[in-house]
Amino acid sequence: MNIVVVGLSHKTASVEVREKLSIPEPQVEGAIAQILAYPHIEEVAILSTCNRLEIYLVTSETEQGVREVTQFLSEHSKLSMAPLRQHLFVLLHEDAVMHLMRVAAGLDSLVLGEGQILAQVKNTHKLGQQFNGIKTILNRLFKQAITAGKRVRTETSIGTGAVSISSAAVELAQIKAENLTACRVAILGAGKMSRLLVQHLIAKGATEICILNRSLGRAQELAQMFSDVPIRTHLLSEMMTVISESDIVFTSTSATDPILDRAKLEVVLEPSRNLMLFDISVPRNVHSDVNDLANVQAFNVDDLKAVVAQNQESRRKMALEAEGLLEEEVTAFDVWWRSLETVSTISCLRNKIETIREQELEKALSRLGSEYGDKHQEVIEALTRGIVNKILHDPMVQLRAQQDVEARRKCMQALQMLFNLDVEVVN
Repeated sequence: MNIVVVGLSHKTASVEVREKLSIPEPQVEGAIAQILAYPHIEEVAILSTCNRLEIYLVTSETEQGVREVTQFLSEHSKLSMAPLRQHLFVLLHEDAVMHLMRVAAGLDSLVLGEGQILAQVKNTHKLGQQFNGIKTILNRLFKQAITAGKRVRTETSIGTGAVSISSAAVELAQIKAENLTACRVAILGAGKMSRLLVQHLIAKGATEICILNRSLGRAQELAQMFSDVPIRTHLLSEMMTVISESDIVFTSTSATDPILDRAKLEVVLEPSRNLMLFDISVPRNVHSDVNDLANVQAFNVDDLKAVVAQNQESRRKMALEAEGLLEEEVTAFDVWWRSLETVSTISCLRNKIETIREQELEKALSRLGSEYGDKHQEVIEALTRGIVNKILHDPMVQLRAQQDVEARRKCMQALQMLFNLDVEVVN
């Protein structure tokens, strides 16, 4: 078995490509089932965010497993293999393990040290278990990665004052608008990213904010978190009326197709009214054709890179702090992974001894004849099981306890040779 990650991120693909491969949460169950149906894939987990789509798998044949997942991604995205492959990265075992640790810690994020990704990794773990994609190996890996992410947040300073995608978007809006206090701002969506948008907009002096959402209750709930500012709320169905009165619009909904395009804006926007759109969703909420309108400026998550770059250099030193903790968690996972080698040996030894016990017990009972009833047979059965368990107990405990990889392998080889075991070990 081998652990593999196949994916793409803001480092390897533009938002136009990333949105084609995005797997929204309602589609995760079907995607996991489809991937597990391939013959060489034993476990699978899907991490899909605005900046990455990564598929973690345990495969019996690495090359075949990678080929099968790439085939799935091609079918899902409707991209042919050749253009798709140039955006994909493939990481095997130790590299895949370290990659997930770095992702969970926010070290691979567009915004170095951002905290939202840890919650997204936790959700990937939860959905993977719920839909039977995550079993023994990925369960351990994701738990270790979540522990790593938590340690980096609590034991290093990288999370202190870390910006998020939302705060970078507000920063870009302030640069473009110069004065947010004078702007009428609309936010489409009422999720976590929208909450962060409101928080940072208020900090930058915005006072006219309107939140629109499919559920009015959710929008009102978000507005109540910031009771010091009179935030208006509307249903998303009223968005064109609200947009016609706005200077800046942020979009952060879970829609899988654009909800704003040139045709809709042309109907409601006066030629003299300027509008700025900041789309922080993947798939994008704003169609690229809005850029054809002379009075509209549109920005997406890829446009945030320049803002984020100003923040990156000071945080790189903090990231070095975090790398040491990640090495510890990778080592801890590797110790557990290597210990799986002992499972086959222990299982094979126990099966061999159990077969001998059953054969010898059958011989003994046949010699005793019919004078011994069921109760006597149960007592003898329990006696032989007890003897076998006690004999095997110490060797098994000692084998599992060996932390040194070479020492453990020598112990296993000795057992395999002495008991003539035919064992298939983990690769």
